[in-house]
Amino acid sequence: MEGAIARHTVASAQRLCRPGKQWAAPPGLRRLHRNYRAPAANLAEPSTNGAEKKYDYDLFCIGAGSGGVRASRVASGTYGAKVAVCEMPFSPIASDELGGAGGTCVLRGCVPKKLFVYCSTFSSEFKEAQGFGWHIPGQPSLDWPAFLSKKNKELQRLNGVYKNLLNNSNVEFIEGRGKLVDANTVEVAGKRYTAKNILIATGGRAVVPPFEGHEHCIISDHALEIQQVPKRIAIIGGGYIAVEFAGIFAGLGSEVHLVFRQDLPLRGFDEEVRKFASEQYQENGMTLHPGQSPTRVVKNDDGTFAVTVASKAGEETTLEVDVVMAATGRKPNVRNLGLEAAGVKLHEKTGAIVVNDYSQSTAPSVWAIGDVTERMALTPVALMEAMALTKTLFGGQPTKPDHTYVPTAVFSNPQIGTVGYTEEQAAEKFGDIDVYSSSFRPMKNTISGSPGKMLMKLIVDANTDRLVGCHMVGPDSAEIMQGMGVAVKMGVTKSQLDSVVGIHPSAAEEFVTMRSATRKIRAKQPVAA
Repeated sequence: MEGAIARHTVASAQRLCRPGKQWAAPPGLRRLHRNYRAPAANLAEPSTNGAEKKYDYDLFCIGAGSGGVRASRVASGTYGAKVAVCEMPFSPIASDELGGAGGTCVLRGCVPKKLFVYCSTFSSEFKEAQGFGWHIPGQPSLDWPAFLSKKNKELQRLNGVYKNLLNNSNVEFIEGRGKLVDANTVEVAGKRYTAKNILIATGGRAVVPPFEGHEHCIISDHALEIQQVPKRIAIIGGGYIAVEFAGIFAGLGSEVHLVFRQDLPLRGFDEEVRKFASEQYQENGMTLHPGQSPTRVVKNDDGTFAVTVASKAGEETTLEVDVVMAATGRKPNVRNLGLEAAGVKLHEKTGAIVVNDYSQSTAPSVWAIGDVTERMALTPVALMEAMALTKTLFGGQPTKPDHTYVPTAVFSNPQIGTVGYTEEQAAEKFGDIDVYSSSFRPMKNTISGSPGKMLMKLIVDANTDRLVGCHMVGPDSAEIMQGMGVAVKMGVTKSQLDSVVGIHPSAAEEFVTMRSATRKIRAKQPVAA
């Protein structure tokens, strides 16, 4: 496969060369030939019926989100492939016909969400400043339309930035919705394009559960465009999107009701983290409704909503709110892509594109990365998968994406940072583990008057001394966890961590000063620490 890729990549680069100028292979392509290896055993070679076919492009990408843009830029800019990417016109709210270069993360996800988080934290900072002696006359007020205007101006700028990134890498940007005609043909706005390889990077879409009155619910797209901060809001869901928006609206002054089916929010996270975060959410003014599911939403005559939720035992409670937000999850965005015509198989349960270890679908010429594959729905993971894919297709280095020890953060209030195994997962996998856990009030809060606490936790494989899990709840968790993520990924041991000198005074130093195990587990059972 690599030999065929090398041939069409060189040909593509030659086509890009100006007439009369001799083409010289860039370093990436010179390495490709010099480092040629046999194809990986489970990479299927697209059928050409014995003849080398000619295509309009070496790679055609459907979707100009983070993963699609990264793959397209690297394929063209680093390896000299002829690449095109299609994406729908820009809109802050996605639809079947609207999207925008930058994708979910940049336009209606991570980036605007983080701006909302920043905006919402000032209310507590005004209060905490008074604890340090600052006198703030009057009541600070928020000009919400002004904030929204600045947020949207930034999104439009970023949309342009992503288009420029593609243009500067010689990637052709085609505006419109792409659909597969077959495994080597994409149709956009009535025009067909052929490509040796097609990449599906269309991300995911929010899902609203089918209960009575679900049409009255907004999703995260709408929440990021909300024209007025609601006095009361019910958020349905217990995942990271739900808790993040709960923290945002609580910080903006809304009465927040968080409704979720489990006993605790953030299923899949470390249990101690879940319990601690729940306590802190309530300290920060959110009302939690655990073990509850929505049964119906009724719009009142005055435009407000009556949300009825029921416990597992069937006991019902009605919440009167101004806005109802559904944050119950997302599903792969595969609708009307023509995948069936190309022979691309989808998971029966999730609808995600089935891919092998190299991001190759069941149609050998069609590849998929990011949320549409539902492997790990994180923007940095899509970027990593894109880099692995370009090495596989154009770098002569079949590369599997590495999904182990991926750090991540939840930008709730307080923040959560995590990398590696939860305590429960580690006990199951390794059998013998040592757990180091510390909860305390951060220095700032001793003066500010805030009751907030933070949690820091290490999980160690007792047989190898390797750090296999690291978790944190509290201010700056995301920033601190990025550094700890490097350590965990590189296989740091607890002894090595203990040898590091801490930065004082800081919360982060706790990770290198915890000496005594809080609890120990041997053969999957708790023992005396």
